[in-house]
Amino acid sequence: MNRFRLLAAALLAAVAACAQGFAQRATPVAPVAGETRLRNVRQLTFGGENAEAYFSSDGKQLIFQSTRPGFRPCDEIFTMQLDGSHVRRVSTGAGRTTCGYFFPAQKDPQRLLYASTHAADSTCPPRPDMRNGYVWALYDYDIWSADKEGRNLRRLTNSPGYDAEATISPDGGTIVFTSMRDGDLDLYAMEPDGSNVTQLTHEPGYDGGAFFSPDGKRIVYRASHPATATELADYTGLLRQNLVRPTTLEIWVMDADGSNKRQVTRLASASFAPFFHPDGHHIIFSSNHGDPRGREFDIYMVNDDGTGLERITHSPEFDGFPMFSPDGTKLVFASNRNAARPGDTNIFVADWVENPSATASTTATASTSASSTSAPSASPAQPVRP
Repeated sequence: MNRFRLLAAALLAAVAACAQGFAQRATPVAPVAGETRLRNVRQLTFGGENAEAYFSSDGKQLIFQSTRPGFRPCDEIFTMQLDGSHVRRVSTGAGRTTCGYFFPAQKDPQRLLYASTHAADSTCPPRPDMRNGYVWALYDYDIWSADKEGRNLRRLTNSPGYDAEATISPDGGTIVFTSMRDGDLDLYAMEPDGSNVTQLTHEPGYDGGAFFSPDGKRIVYRASHPATATELADYTGLLRQNLVRPTTLEIWVMDADGSNKRQVTRLASASFAPFFHPDGHHIIFSSNHGDPRGREFDIYMVNDDGTGLERITHSPEFDGFPMFSPDGTKLVFASNRNAARPGDTNIFVADWVENPSATASTTATASTSASSTSAPSASPAQPVRP
């Protein structure tokens, strides 16, 4: 009996460890050849499906969604410190959630934002039927705000169907989000309390994943607009089933009031998760542009006029959901690299190298100087490993 109690206690301790979100601090990972924009890459999560990690306005915390052992089998919203510590679930533990975001400090640093299906159904909704091919499910989300502990919920949308993908302007005055309230997947703006909803896009097709520029004057987003009658019929047919096919998405920008829409990329690929560089003139995003099979996603950066496409990541696995820290010194992203189990997606953070050529030149100069004054090393330097 005592041994049984000891075993039970050990199992409970293990479950508690899982419930704390694999409490483990940032771990350096081996550099990947060609990733000259990234330095000191650190892994912040260690199992499950973790994605869409976004910085707080002071750059000290991250909010992200995760499906992980020890919790329910659908995405929930968590926060953590930038070193991967103090992982805390802040969603309700009911329904399915997506797209967490922090209110900016000047508006309300004590509140956060996310979408959840818990008002419609407390259970995990079923995954989409892939007999339609690769599709995303448009669950019955509504947008909620909560305090930093996940309490004091306030419902910001209350329309049937999909309301999600919400982010906030840098001054905290406007929330942009995707909704199908008018029969299509369009972008809308509203005030932080959910009032004064304004439709920003009107073109048939999917518009979503929107983020404001650092000065709050523009919005970058992903879009898929059917170009033929056949494509439109496929899109509307799936939409009636609360599905969307994200196989071709391009990056767009517009003014914050919905005017001056302009297509940035023309890659004929699935390009998504765009975010402005702090300079307001470059956009970082994820795309399968480099893979003829369309399976491998990497992170790219492009000028806001569509020129100067640059590949940022080179790992042979998925890399996506990039976001710069407010000061531009770090990049957070999700990746399948260094996975303990097939299918694991984890959160990584890296120091951002603004001028790789200058950094390489400085490193080469320092190396030459050191070799002329120091004895050679007994063995070549080894890459940092987890």
